[in-house]
Amino acid sequence: MKVLVAGGAGYIGSNMTFMLAQNGHEPVVYDNLSKGHRAAVKDARFVLGDLNDRHLLVKTLQEHDIEAVMHFAAFIEVGESVSEPMRYYQNNFCNTHNLLSAMEDVGVDKFVFSSTAAVYGMPDTIPITEEILKQPINPYGESKWAVERLCCFLSEADKLNYAALRYFNACGAGQNGTIGEDHSPESHLIPLIIQAAMGKREDIKIFGTDYPTDDGTCIRDYIHIDDLCKAHLLALDKLGSEKQQVYNLGNGTGYSVRQVIDTVKKVSGKDFKVTETDRRAGDPPVLTADAAKARTQLGWQTDYPELEKIVESAWKWHSENPNGYDD
Repeated sequence: MKVLVAGGAGYIGSNMTFMLAQNGHEPVVYDNLSKGHRAAVKDARFVLGDLNDRHLLVKTLQEHDIEAVMHFAAFIEVGESVSEPMRYYQNNFCNTHNLLSAMEDVGVDKFVFSSTAAVYGMPDTIPITEEILKQPINPYGESKWAVERLCCFLSEADKLNYAALRYFNACGAGQNGTIGEDHSPESHLIPLIIQAAMGKREDIKIFGTDYPTDDGTCIRDYIHIDDLCKAHLLALDKLGSEKQQVYNLGNGTGYSVRQVIDTVKKVSGKDFKVTETDRRAGDPPVLTADAAKARTQLGWQTDYPELEKIVESAWKWHSENPNGYDD
């Protein structure tokens, strides 16, 4: 299938681009490089463009005979979304609306959407199933939920077959540690801890040590990037027969902040300063996924459920690319 990968030069998009090609598909990367890296997609077909450019979107969809679109081009910083909600709605919702409208104009009706567990807000039930109430607590989660609702309405009008994949914590480096995570600024826990191990930051902070968990620190669900992308391939294959697919993507097993720190120390062989500080507002003690629906309906299985394997792949990439991608 000929697949447009919007945001294909970013962390998840670049891993997805490689996996699509590896599995016989023909990916075309569409990215404005505001967050992504041209070097991450190497020799893949590439279009430099913004999702607000309707003319270029239509032209790209037509010229490359695109049959399906995978969409990863979102802003993802929760704190930033709170301080700049207009910017987040513009990029995450309005630009996606523009993309879906361009797809409708040229007759492309297959869409895989990168959604998020943030649509659930702070649920009372753990692990989280797809059916629980959606109560996003920040503009980032709200903007993603708004796109999901639009996709649902388009599907009910027989204009779209879509999969909304709700990620928990994507991490690790894909393809045997060769496609890694390079954000600026970095906000994800594993690469932040790795930066501390590499001496690039003074310490790693633990925000709260008095949660009702075994070691007092928050527990989160970490999923290896290869496992995440594999679920997208399975969802893509079902788009011809399924109008609506909604799945959680997570391991179902949570790891605490302290466990992640200890694992990075073990894998790297490095010691570094750990600073304990106060809780952050809005951090629930535990967030883990119930991904039984994806396993049952997609036949999806994770190959890297162990935290140590995830960290090993990330450490390999950061060690070999200490300054990130060379753009």
